[in-house]
Amino acid sequence: MTDDQSSIDPRPKSWIDKIAQVFSDEPTDTKSLLELIRNAEQDQVLDADALSIIEGALQVSSMQVRDIMIPRSQVVTVPADLAANDIIELITKASHSRFPVIGDNVDNVIGILLAKDLLPLALNTAADKFKIKDVIRPATFVPESKRLNVLLREFRETRQHMAIVIDEYGSVCGAVTIEDVLEQIVGEIEDEYDVDDDSYIKKFDEQNHIVKALTPVDEFNEYFSTDFSDQEFTTVGGLVLQQFGHIPERGETIRIGPFLITILNADSRQIKLIKVTSTAISDQG
Repeated sequence: MTDDQSSIDPRPKSWIDKIAQVFSDEPTDTKSLLELIRNAEQDQVLDADALSIIEGALQVSSMQVRDIMIPRSQVVTVPADLAANDIIELITKASHSRFPVIGDNVDNVIGILLAKDLLPLALNTAADKFKIKDVIRPATFVPESKRLNVLLREFRETRQHMAIVIDEYGSVCGAVTIEDVLEQIVGEIEDEYDVDDDSYIKKFDEQNHIVKALTPVDEFNEYFSTDFSDQEFTTVGGLVLQQFGHIPERGETIRIGPFLITILNADSRQIKLIKVTSTAISDQG
């Protein structure tokens, strides 16, 4: 046996060996690191899901709260002086699990109300004795410039799931949840806005519907009695993306035909969920 033959290892390489080989040339920046990871996926060292999670994790470290927060106009708040029955009606209609509780105005957030904390107390306490201040939890405030990786660490350490976002002047400009951050890493997580797996469209109220971006244009047309063309784009997401001309962020709106379209869920690559508001009904109102 020659020296060259003896140096050849006939054993198949393990996944650890493959990864070590991929990273034999150490990356010097995020761009080169991503290139190596994508090459690893092409070489089947990583699967597509793992690649997506790694890309998301790297992306989070360079993003700020303002990039993913729920805009102030989209945050459902509970006035502190609202009666117990009215609060129950509000949270039932909104179907959220956490609500900022406000005083005189939106900038005066006095705490966070968890629906699970309210219901047992409200059902077993006389309406005249109920005080929302007895059940709210302290609110966490974060600047819109905070890095998402730092926010995620703080969420984990404090076991908080929602934070109120403030601007440089101390005014409330939105809210952010731990789910919002995690979705940037692992993709969409089912929440109160999500539509059932076997359907594309969910009626929210008489004026609003929640629609998956993957809804075929022909199904959208059939449901809403519209006639949008599906020649260029076969999904509603493609149609909306064309109108925006860029990948929109959560909270962005645009008018398309008789509808006001609001982005409910989107990442840096695609639109995922939208709210369709009938402007015809709104104008009549």
